Amino acid sequence: MNNIRELMGKKIRLPSPPAIAIKILDMVRKDDFSFRDLAQIIESDPALVAKVLKVANSPYYNVTRKVDNIDMALSVLGTHAVKNIALSFVICSDMKASGESGFDFDLYWRRAITAAVAAELTAALVGMKSQDIFVTALLQDIGIIVLFSSIPEEYQLVMKENIAGKAPLNEVEKRCFGFDHQELGAELLSQWHIPESIFIPIKYHHRDDSIPDEYRRQVEVLRLSDILSAIYHGGQSVENVLKVRKRFKTAFGVQEDAVEKLIDSVASKSLEILGTFEIPPGDMRPFSMILQEANEELSNLNTSYEMLVIELRQAKEKAETLADELHNANVKLHELVFCDALTGLYNHRFFQEAMDRELDRSKRYKRELSLILFDIDHFKKVNDTYGHLVGDRVLVALSRTTEHSVREADIIARYGGEEFAVILPETDFNATRAVAERLRRDIENLLIDVDGVALKITVSVGYTSYSHSATIQDKRAVIGMADKALYIAKQSGRNMVYALKFSGT
Repeated sequence: MNNIRELMGKKIRLPSPPAIAIKILDMVRKDDFSFRDLAQIIESDPALVAKVLKVANSPYYNVTRKVDNIDMALSVLGTHAVKNIALSFVICSDMKASGESGFDFDLYWRRAITAAVAAELTAALVGMKSQDIFVTALLQDIGIIVLFSSIPEEYQLVMKENIAGKAPLNEVEKRCFGFDHQELGAELLSQWHIPESIFIPIKYHHRDDSIPDEYRRQVEVLRLSDILSAIYHGGQSVENVLKVRKRFKTAFGVQEDAVEKLIDSVASKSLEILGTFEIPPGDMRPFSMILQEANEELSNLNTSYEMLVIELRQAKEKAETLADELHNANVKLHELVFCDALTGLYNHRFFQEAMDRELDRSKRYKRELSLILFDIDHFKKVNDTYGHLVGDRVLVALSRTTEHSVREADIIARYGGEEFAVILPETDFNATRAVAERLRRDIENLLIDVDGVALKITVSVGYTSYSHSATIQDKRAVIGMADKALYIAKQSGRNMVYALKFSGT
C-alpha cells in the first residue's frame, strides 16, 4: 500500500483507532486468550456493556433466555459475534460526532448498518462462512468519512458530481485524487491492525480486477450488501431491486422468491438494530410495504391532464437547474483539483497524471514524446527587489507567453515555484529544439511593466525526448533527464537551451 501513502501526501489525515478497539483486537489475536480476558476489556466501558447486552437480547439474535452479563453473551453468541458487536459500536461512536458540516453522518451510518445486516443475511443465504462479514460490511465505506474530514470542500464537489449521476463515486475519487475511498479505507484499517480478512475485501469491493481468489465471495457479498442498503437509503429503489435479483442469480444461483424475502428481512432486521446504535431509522420500512403503498396510491390516482403538464414542466425546470449546478460544480472541481490558482495553468498533480497518460500512449502506438522543463533565471532577485506581488505578475505574464509559444496540443503545467513544464505529444528530439528555442526567445523579449519600468526576464531550458527504442522507458527517468538538462543549462550560463538524449535513441 505504499503507493496510496505517496498519493495521499500531506492532505489526508488518517485518524487513530479507538483505544478500546486496539485492546479488543490485541486480545483476540492471542492464541491463549480467555472469555474472561475479553469480557474484562468490554466491561471497562459501562456504556459499551449496555449496548452489547441490548444487541444480544434483541430480536436480531433470537436468544431463548435473557443475556444479563458479558460472560453469558460470549457463551451464547460466541467470541466473534461479541467482538464484532463491540468493535462496531466503538468505531461507529468514535467516528459519528465529528461536528463537520455538510455531511450527514446519521445517513452514512444508517446505510452502513443496513449494509452490515444485509451482508450477514446474504452470507447465511448463500452458505458462506465468514465470521467477520458484519463488521467488514459496516466499515466498507469508512474511507468516505476520512476523505470528508480531511478535505471537506474538495470532497463535497466530488460527491455532487456523483449524486448528479455522471460517474460512480470511486471513479470520480480516482480521477481527482489518484485513489478512492475503498483503497483509503483498507489502508486505514491496515494501519489499525484490523485483520486482513476484513480490510482486503474492502479494498476490492468496487473493483473487478486483481481480487485475491480467497476473498472473491466476500467481495461479492459486500457488493450485494451495498446495493441492498441503497434500496432503502438511496434513489432508484426499483432499479436496485432488479439489480439485486440479477446479481444473486448470476453469482450464487439464488432464485427470485428467496431474494424478495431477503430484501424485506434486511429492513426488519436493520430496524431492530439501528436503535441500539442510536441512529434514527428515518422512514425506513420493508420494501413490500413500500410496494403496497405505491399500489394504493396508484389505485386512488385521479390527476387531471393539466396537472400532469404542470408537474412535467416543473420537473424539466428542476432538471435544467440541476444540470447548470452540475456544470458549475464540475468547473470548480476541475479548477480546484487540477489548476494552479495563480497562473491558471495545470498544476503538478495534473502534470504527473498527464505524463503517465501520454507515456502510455507513446508506448502503445510507438510515437515520440518530448518534455521541456524551464525555470526563471534569478527569480529570487525579482522577489527581493520588487516584492512578491510583482513576482506573481511575472509568473502570470510568463504563463500567457508560454501559451502563445507552444501548440494547443501541448500540455503546460506549473511544475513548482518558478519552474514550468511542457509535455509535447508526438514530437521528436529535433522538433522540440525549435519549440524550446522559440519559447526561450519569446520570454527573453517579454516586457513586464512595473510602475513604468520595463522588467525583463530570461529562462533556462532543458528538454529530452522519449522513443520506444530508448533503453529507459520510465516516467521518472524522462522527468529526471529533462531536469538534468535544465540543471546543465543553468550551470552553463543561463538563458539557454540544453538537451539530453537517452541511449538507444
